[in-house]
Amino acid sequence: MSELGAPTVSDVDLTGQALVGMSPGLHGVLAVPAGEGPWPAVVMVHEAFGLTDVMKRQVERMAASGFLVLMPDLFVDGGPRKCLRATFAAITSGRGRVWIDVEAARSYLVGREDCTGRVGVLGFCMGGGFALVAAADRGFDVASVNYGRLPRDLDDALTGACPIVGSYGGRDNSLRGAAAKLDAALEARGIPHDVKEYPSAGHSFLNDAPTGPAALRPLMKAILGAGPEPEAAADAWARIDDFFRLHLAD
Repeated sequence: MSELGAPTVSDVDLTGQALVGMSPGLHGVLAVPAGEGPWPAVVMVHEAFGLTDVMKRQVERMAASGFLVLMPDLFVDGGPRKCLRATFAAITSGRGRVWIDVEAARSYLVGREDCTGRVGVLGFCMGGGFALVAAADRGFDVASVNYGRLPRDLDDALTGACPIVGSYGGRDNSLRGAAAKLDAALEARGIPHDVKEYPSAGHSFLNDAPTGPAALRPLMKAILGAGPEPEAAADAWARIDDFFRLHLAD
């Protein structure tokens, strides 16, 4: 992480984008780097547990590295319990409110005077799967896929995709082989990429604290290897920052 000083973090109202079909009351967490812009921007897509304090710290962490970062609350209509199934269905189909809400976030960033006009998308878990699908023809210049599930038709999903950096945990039994498969598909299509699997890490290893209901955490740890892995996380963040700086340069 570069030493740029603490970013300014605030909750922003995104309803002014007025896109047809977007969530009523859509808002998000915005982090503006210290100093003077303009900066390249990043739309962050949260994990399946929603816009938690852990996710807010991820927004702040990336802004501290010199990116204008916005994470929209994709569960604004009722939290994870009500919205999770519909959100996963939308990611699979490529249609639905979640896509409109993320486009509202992207449009908001591009419309700011302190944005260079270059925008990436980064997601965790559920958001990682979203970022992978969003890499093609959604207005993003680069994508970061972090332990995101691969679409069934990976080759079709990658048609026209922007450069992709991907990070997976070798102890995540739910995504066994995903990193190698994604790497091979990107290589075959000649898409600039950097995909890495960390043997010591599991699902959600980029987080700085456990997430999800406390009662489920032992099961998640056993099956997914879920939880922080600081050494792998530090390497992954360095790769993400470098990859985004390269592909979001003016």
